[in-house]
Amino acid sequence: MSEQNSADPIIVKREPPIGWLILNRPQVRNALNLRTWQRIPEAIGELDRDENVRAIVMTGATPEAFISGADISEFPSIRSDASQARVYREAPNRAITSMLECSTPIIAMISGVCIGGGVQVALACDIRIAARGTRMGIPAARLGLAYPLEGVIALTQTVGHANARDILFSARLFEADEAFAMGLVNRVVEPGDLETYVRDYATKMAANAPLTIEAAKAAIREGLKDPSKRDIDGVSELVALCFNSEDYKEGVRAFLEKRRPNFRGR
Repeated sequence: MSEQNSADPIIVKREPPIGWLILNRPQVRNALNLRTWQRIPEAIGELDRDENVRAIVMTGATPEAFISGADISEFPSIRSDASQARVYREAPNRAITSMLECSTPIIAMISGVCIGGGVQVALACDIRIAARGTRMGIPAARLGLAYPLEGVIALTQTVGHANARDILFSARLFEADEAFAMGLVNRVVEPGDLETYVRDYATKMAANAPLTIEAAKAAIREGLKDPSKRDIDGVSELVALCFNSEDYKEGVRAFLEKRRPNFRGR
């Protein structure tokens, strides 16, 4: 899947029921510059508003890279000190928040390299499927910068304290099979099978009830927060919406009639 002819760092494609968010800076292995961070929430919002899109796949324009980390060439001009770094963080924060709050499930299709900020982006996806041989890691300690608190929390919640310390303190790179053993990725498949596997997985996911998936995603997201900050009422409303939906009635009918349900998201 190559979109190298476009200057846009994020390409949006629709192949209902799948929507594609393609990271498109192959010349720098999809290193994250400010414009890419700014485009992520725009693209996520565009796909999340499309009723025909039931699953979003985020991937690189070429199999050589998912995200190779931050675009360090920008650091001297826009991240030269702590003050500038705080301003810069607003764009990544908005991007990650848009992914976490997206009602449509997001699958990261990872190959090549997934490093630094790429790991944080992958962690903001709901499902991570990687090609065998993919190299992952967070080399912040080799650059003298600190990984953001939100990224450290997401990493620790996913792989546990011991693995998070290993990843952050050693700054080493590791392959997809080790990432799977840590729980950092959900599946590891052969490189030649990656797109086919992800397409099949996303299509099957998209056949499930969208309102149920939205409620489940919200419940998981809120459950990971401090109890005092959880939006319990919001999750309860989503649960009630499921029980009052046409999809719930269709699901029961389909079960009784021994057929596949046709969910419409309402």
